[in-house]
Amino acid sequence: MASTKAQHKTPQSRPDYIKWALIAGLVLIGLGTVVYLNRHRLFHHVPNVDFKRYPITGIDVSNHNGDIDWDVVASRGIKFAYIKATEGTTFVDARYDSNSRRAAAAGLKVGAYHFFRNSRDGKAQAAHFMRVVGKSSVDLPLVVDIEEDGNDNDVPHDLAVQRLADMLNTLRDKGYNVMLYTNGNGRSTFHKKHFADCDLWLCSFSHPDSIAHVGHRIQQYSHWGNVKGIDGDVDLNIFMGSEIQWNRWLDELKH
Repeated sequence: MASTKAQHKTPQSRPDYIKWALIAGLVLIGLGTVVYLNRHRLFHHVPNVDFKRYPITGIDVSNHNGDIDWDVVASRGIKFAYIKATEGTTFVDARYDSNSRRAAAAGLKVGAYHFFRNSRDGKAQAAHFMRVVGKSSVDLPLVVDIEEDGNDNDVPHDLAVQRLADMLNTLRDKGYNVMLYTNGNGRSTFHKKHFADCDLWLCSFSHPDSIAHVGHRIQQYSHWGNVKGIDGDVDLNIFMGSEIQWNRWLDELKH
C-alpha cells in the first residue's frame, strides 16, 4: 500500500508547480508592463507639471515621429505643435507640409522650426526657411533651433553668432515673429549674451516654477512623452502662462 500511495503523490503535485509558474509569469509580465508604461519617469527626470497653472500644452515633431493622427492628438487636449521644416540651406523635413496642414485642420496652433547650422550663411538659411514655410500657414513665431549636439562645432563662436544674427534679422525684416529654441547652455552662450531681446523656447527638465524667472515663453520639459495618435516618444511642451496670457500672446502675434 505504501508503494501505491507514493505512485499517486508525484502526479498530484505537478499542477502546483504549474500553477506557481503561471503566477510567477503573470507577475513578471505585470511588472514589465508597469516599467514600460512608466519608463520615461523611471529612467529619465520628468518634472511634475501643474497643468492648472500651465494649462496650454504642446508637442514638437519631425519626420522621425512617423505618421501622426492629428485628430487624436487634438482630442488629448494638445493645443499647439511646433513642426520641423528645414535645416541648414538645403534640407527639408519630408513630413513638414502634411504635418502642418493636418495639425492646423485638427485645430492646433501651428509653428515651424529650423535647425540652425553654424557652418552655413545666416541669410541663406533664412531664405531657405521662408521658402518652405511660405507654403503653409503658421500661427506661432518662426523658431530657430540652436544646438551643439549634431552641429558644426568647429566654427568660431563669433562667426556662428554673426550668422545667427543675420538669419534672425532677415526673418524679422520680412515681417516674421521669431523665437529661439535652445537648452541651458545655449541660453548662456547665445540668448543671454547676444539675443536677449528675442523670445525664448527653453529645453529644461527643471520644474517650471523654479525657472519661471528666466522669462521664456515655452518650456520643453520632456523628450519622452506619450501622446495618443503618435507612435513612440514625443517631446512635450508647455506655454509659460495661463490661458488668458496665451490668448493675449496670440493676439499680439497678429499685429
